[in-house]
Formats: sequence, C-alpha cells, structure tokens
Amino acid sequence: MGKGLQKAKIIITGKNGQLAKEFIKLLSLKNINFFAFDKKQLDISDFNKVNTVLKEINPDFVINCAAYNFVDKAEEERKKAYSVNTIGVENLAKVCRGIKCKIVHYSTDYVFDGNKKALYIEKDIPNPLNYYGKTKLEGEKKIKEICENFLIFRVSWVYGEGGNNFVAKFLNWAKKNKNLKVSENEVSIPTYAKTIAKKSLKAIEEGLTGLFHLTNSGYASRYQWALKIKEYLNLSNNIEPVNSSIFNLKAKRPEFSAMDNSFISKSLGIDIPQWDKDLKKYLEEIE
Repeated sequence: MGKGLQKAKIIITGKNGQLAKEFIKLLSLKNINFFAFDKKQLDISDFNKVNTVLKEINPDFVINCAAYNFVDKAEEERKKAYSVNTIGVENLAKVCRGIKCKIVHYSTDYVFDGNKKALYIEKDIPNPLNYYGKTKLEGEKKIKEICENFLIFRVSWVYGEGGNNFVAKFLNWAKKNKNLKVSENEVSIPTYAKTIAKKSLKAIEEGLTGLFHLTNSGYASRYQWALKIKEYLNLSNNIEPVNSSIFNLKAKRPEFSAMDNSFISKSLGIDIPQWDKDLKKYLEEIE
C-alpha cells in the first residue's frame, strides 16, 4: 500500500503510451485514485486546457507520460516536438506550482552527447546531439526553474506493451526478413516500462524530489539487445552487426549514453534488475 497514496489523487497524461499503460495497471492494482488522459482529452501544449483540467481535479501528483518521442521526425517537425516536450512541460509545471501539486516527469539519455564513454551520472553536463534531446533538456530546465516539488527521471531505450519501441520493431522485422542488420555502435540501457512505473511509484511514496537516472542495470549495444531477443525467443534469423551510419538516420545519436542508476537505487534502498533479466520477463509475458 502506498504511503499516503490511498487518499491521493493522481493525473496521468499520455495514457496511450507504454509507460502510462504500466502506471494505469499498477495504480488500479493498488486501488489508488487516478485520472488518465490522452492527447485529445488533455493536450499539454494548450495552457488553458491544462489549467482547467488540473484546477478542476486538484491532484496531489501529475505523472507526465505525454511526450513527442519520434527522434528522427523531430528534426523536421521541430515545432511539434518543442510544443509537447518543452512548452507542454512548462504548462504543467506552472499549473502544478499554483495548485501545490508534485510533478513527475520523464526525460531521456539523449540529453547527453556520448563522449564520456562511461556511465553518466546526474551531475554530468548535458549536451544533446539531436533536436529531440534538446527539447527534452529544455523541458527539464523549465521544471527546475518553476517548481520546487518535482521528480524528473531520465530513462533510456524504453520498451513495453503496445509501444513504438525497438523490441516491437525488431520482432516485426524478424517476421519479414531472415537476415537483419542491427547497429553495434549505439550503446545504452534497454529499460522495461513496468520497472520504470514500479520504481517511480516507490519514489513518489517515499517522497523523493529531484533528478534521477532510472534505468535497468548493465548496458548493451542494439546488436547485443537483438541477440538476446533472438536467444530468448529461439528465433532463427541471422543478425549482422553494422555501423548505424548505414541507415542514414536524420537525427544524430550518442554512441554511449548509458546512465548510472546507483543514485536512485541507494535513495530507495533497492536493486534494479539487469536489463536482460527484465527483457526475458517481458518476452515471456507477451508470448
């Protein structure tokens, strides 16, 4: 049972996303009172809408799962990405401050340039390589400028039920192609949405505030990730490691953006599962 959360009211934005879906399942299971909204019901880039909805419900927490996550498209649809990832976050932060509500927000490992070549800690200086990363970093800054009572979690390579993620894409490619090319020069941490939701809720219950890196443990290249999926599902596809430059992607990505999760682990007194253990669990659930 959540400490003090049985009487709390929680708003979840972006309810159709993979992370929001995990929160909805988790809060339902714990009988915690929540209101979940999709973009049509609550477009966070519309200040008046945010102001009206939040003041009407007067929540204790807003968990912002709404985001523009199309990394390559963001290079062209800059206005759209900025309106959600920066302006939308600013709108939520302003109203949350006014009604004394805690904002819980998600950012990304793509705020880093990958030049450190070691696990990133919270105090490392961000330097995003792509526009998506820039809009997410600006969103973080808005929250820090406006709110005192906030939680920002940087997450990476998130996958889960019904998401537009690497696992789903890989399984789709594997059905259609015997031979697959997967990049070996991008390294980060595949992270299960269910684990993010569970650890986030624990952080909310414990009253943590501030910025935390919330990922699974260990790290992998996309190629290593693909090999694990192949192994766990006994697939017969051939997977070839390649340099991501052959895909001519519009957005530049950091080569090593894996983050150190020890600050959140110590703060909550928990161990976070290795990425491959959670991957196995997820693949067993969807089979």
